Amino acid sequence: MANKVYVVGVGMTKFEKPGRREGWDYPQMARESGSNALADAGIEYDQVQQAYVGYVYGESTSGQRAVYELGLTGIPVVNVNNNCATGSTALYLAAEAIRGGRADCVLALGFEKMKPGSLGSTFDDREQPMGNHMQALAEISEVLFPPAPWMFGAAGREHMKAHGTTAEQFAKIGEKNHRHSVNNPYAQFQDAYTLEDVLGSRMIYDPLTKLQCSPTSDGSGAAILASESYVDAHGLAGRAVEIVGQAMTTDFASTFDGSAKNIVGYDMTKQAAVRVYAQSGLGPGDFQVIELHDCFSANELLTYEALGLCAEGDGGELVDSGETTYGGKWVVNPSGGLISKGHPLGATGLAQCAELTWQLRGDAGKRQAGAVGAALQHNIGLGGAAVVTAYQRAVR
Repeated sequence: MANKVYVVGVGMTKFEKPGRREGWDYPQMARESGSNALADAGIEYDQVQQAYVGYVYGESTSGQRAVYELGLTGIPVVNVNNNCATGSTALYLAAEAIRGGRADCVLALGFEKMKPGSLGSTFDDREQPMGNHMQALAEISEVLFPPAPWMFGAAGREHMKAHGTTAEQFAKIGEKNHRHSVNNPYAQFQDAYTLEDVLGSRMIYDPLTKLQCSPTSDGSGAAILASESYVDAHGLAGRAVEIVGQAMTTDFASTFDGSAKNIVGYDMTKQAAVRVYAQSGLGPGDFQVIELHDCFSANELLTYEALGLCAEGDGGELVDSGETTYGGKWVVNPSGGLISKGHPLGATGLAQCAELTWQLRGDAGKRQAGAVGAALQHNIGLGGAAVVTAYQRAVR
C-alpha cells in the first residue's frame, strides 16, 4: 500500500516581467521560494532527503546550482523538464518518492528565467518535440506563428464551430482571472479590466486577445512534501495538506485523432482527472477551489469540460452561469491563473500547489474562497504531459 503524502510547506516569489528585477537570477529565485517553503514547514534544509528541481530553459545542472543556495548536503538532486507541466512533474516525482517509501521529506522546486516575447525553440538543428502535434494541427487549421496562440486559438475556434461558443465567453474568462489577481501580491499583473477592455485588446489569434493570453515571466515556487510518519514525528499535522489523488498522463493515440482540442491536451487532462477521482473518491462537485492551466482562455474553457465540471460542449454556458468565480460552485484560478499571475514555465505547477495549500489552510487573505475542504490542481505541457492533483486538509 502506498504511503500517504502531505504538503507541509510552500513558498514562491512574486512573478515578474522578464528582466524587471535587476540581478535576479534563478539561484536568487530558488533561494527565495525554497527558504519560504522551509520556513513555512518549520524545518531546516538538512532535513530534506531528496530534491526535484524543474525548469525549461537552462543548463544541464541548473537544479543543483539552484538548491545549493539552500545548503550543500549531498542529497540526490534531479533536474526535471516537461515543458509547461515541469513544476507539477517535479511535484509528482517528489510525491512518488514518498509514496514508494524511499524518502520521508522531499523538496519540489521550480523556477524559470525567461526572455521577453513569445516562446520559441532553442535548438533548430534537430527534430522539434511538438513537430508531430503541429503537423497534425496544420492538417485541419491554417498555420500561424508563434505556435502557442495558434494551437490553443485553433482549439477555441473548433469549440465555437461545434458548440456555438462565443468570443465573449472566452473573454469573460480573461476578465475573471485578471479580476482575481487584484488580491494576489505574487501576481505579475494586479489590474482589473472590464469585459470590453478584454475584447478590445490587441488580437493575437482570433478569438484570443492579448488579455486572454499568459505572459512570459520570471519566478519560482517550492513545496516541501512529507510522509505520515514525518508529519507525526515533527508535529506538522495542524498545517499539513494531504495529496489524496494524483495522476500524470502523456499523449494518447487520441491526441492525433484530428481534433484540435486533443492536440492541445484535452484527452490527457480527462484521463488524468478520471484516475484522480478514482484514487481520491472525490468528484468534480466535491472541490471548492481549482487552479487550472489557463495559458489561454480557450484552454480554461476546454479544461472545465475535461475535468467534468460540465458536459462536453457546455463550457460556454458554465462561463455565463457565474459558477467559476466567487459566489459560484467553484472558484477557478483565485490566484489570477497563468493569464494574470504569470507563467514562468518551471514554477507554474508549484505556484498552483502553494495557492491551493493556502486556500485549504484558510490563509489566502482577500482571495480566500470561504471554507475550503478539497482543492484540485491541473497543469499541462504540450508535447506532452498533464498532471492533475487533488488535495484535502489533513485529518489526524
